[in-house]
Amino acid sequence: MIRKLLIANRGEIAIRIARAAGELGIATVAIHSVDDALSLHARAGDEAVEIAGTGPAAYLDGDAIIAAASASGCDAIHPGYGFLSENADFAARCATAGLIFVGPDAEALGRFGNKLSAKLLARGAGVPVLEGSDEGDVAAGQALLDAGCAVMVKGLAGGGGRGIRLVQPGEDIAAAIEACRAEMMLAFGEADVLIERYIARARHIEVQIVADGQGGVVALGERECSVQRRNQKIIEIAPAPALDAALRDRIEDAALRLMRSTPYRGLATVEFLVDADADPAGSTAFAFIEVNPRLQVEHTITEAVRDVDLVQAALRIAGGASLADLGLQAAPPARGTAIQLRVTAEVTGADGGILSSGGTLSAWEPPSGPGVRVDGFGYAGYAVNPRLDSLPAKPTVPA
Repeated sequence: MIRKLLIANRGEIAIRIARAAGELGIATVAIHSVDDALSLHARAGDEAVEIAGTGPAAYLDGDAIIAAASASGCDAIHPGYGFLSENADFAARCATAGLIFVGPDAEALGRFGNKLSAKLLARGAGVPVLEGSDEGDVAAGQALLDAGCAVMVKGLAGGGGRGIRLVQPGEDIAAAIEACRAEMMLAFGEADVLIERYIARARHIEVQIVADGQGGVVALGERECSVQRRNQKIIEIAPAPALDAALRDRIEDAALRLMRSTPYRGLATVEFLVDADADPAGSTAFAFIEVNPRLQVEHTITEAVRDVDLVQAALRIAGGASLADLGLQAAPPARGTAIQLRVTAEVTGADGGILSSGGTLSAWEPPSGPGVRVDGFGYAGYAVNPRLDSLPAKPTVPA
């Protein structure tokens, strides 16, 4: 069992992890950048350590974080989501330093953290994938456009809606690839892209996986994340409403088949697109898009309908527990429906676009009531840091 945990993250997810660890009797160490000392998460741990630097750079400084964990007597690091959560090199350095990385090992992160590698694994496991070009080949993309299909150009690294371009027939795919490569290089230092057929009326369905690294893999149902803005999820619901029952089973089976095809330990979300215009029983009804080898922002709705603490499950698995130890040899049945909404600090830009914003919260009154849960780190008087994520709260409510 993990004894002392450094939480290599901030905001609401750091608070969530601290609470889950505390309930398991695990001591916690919170970290914060120089300009983030007043964030509520800095008070959530049993101890707090300041990491030199400001903004995201501090939370991406793997060497400083590992040094803080070692100096604090920690035996494990939880990366949360974002920042270093999918960084295979960081996971490997944790192992070298004798620290448990709460999540998949470096090899698994390397396999699934890259969209192309994950797509090749899915194809090998017999999971449907979208046609296109794995290498971002202009000619292959142009062939799809000439056939009347729109295409998506996607960066292989990163996430959060970054590095995605929709190209319609008649538009310049070479220019879209160049723009995508430039954005990816700036944001993630990697410019590789792939091209996939675009589904005009797509539903975004994802399956929650828990694996113990000892051969046990279980699926805890699906979530729907189709309500998005700029390719970023803003409203999620579990289970997915009005999803054909047989199709739901096929999607879950595909997710399990993929995650059982290669060694894996921890939480993962396998994401698919469902074609709303296709025959639910047909071969093109759904297709794999990616695996997120980590805890998801929207994990709370799965917890609400499956009555499973996913953060505690990940901590116990990292400490050596099996699915049998967790009582998860089989998935508990879904109970009701839950929706998560993301509340962000934003302003309207000069061009009419929505931009993350700083500013002081003059009042803070989270909702309450039967079944209502609010994961957040806001409070009256808190100044939202414009350099960092502007998600002060995410309510999860029964539907």
